[in-house]
Amino acid sequence: MYISNPIQSNLLYSTPPPTDFKDGMMGSQATMGGNKSGPALPGMENLGDDAIMMGGIEDATEIPAGMEFVAASVPDGEVNFQVAASSKGGQFELEIRPFCMGFEDYFASFTSDSHSSLKVEPCAGRMDRRGGESTFVTIKCKPTGQAGTFTGDLVLNLPEDMSKLSYKVSVVSF
Repeated sequence: MYISNPIQSNLLYSTPPPTDFKDGMMGSQATMGGNKSGPALPGMENLGDDAIMMGGIEDATEIPAGMEFVAASVPDGEVNFQVAASSKGGQFELEIRPFCMGFEDYFASFTSDSHSSLKVEPCAGRMDRRGGESTFVTIKCKPTGQAGTFTGDLVLNLPEDMSKLSYKVSVVSF
């Protein structure tokens, strides 16, 4: 309990005298003496031109061994396009809008029962977080002279989110 005036001792509490802020609060920066040349984060003292950075975020470029690509029973979308059987092939650029809360690595491939002329590029990458830029994958079909309807299931595995996207792909080669 603080009593500012002993004459007013019948009061239980009164306000202390006003604080003079001209010297500052004398907190953790008080010992720096206004010198702001120290590191902003402890442990970051040796980050100069000669610093060696180790680790960091690495982009996956290959599909991990043992990863399975299984189509969902209800696909997230359908892709249909045409290609001439006598041509070098055709392609379709698929836009995927980000829907996860953070950046997500993805791995893309067709299921094992898909037609062999269907491929996807890139097979691995990082999807932006929700509200960010869309991810584009290119579906390619090289019919090598064959005519008909080529079907497949494109699966994008998102291992960190434990989810996947699945697309039914149908290419008419004429």
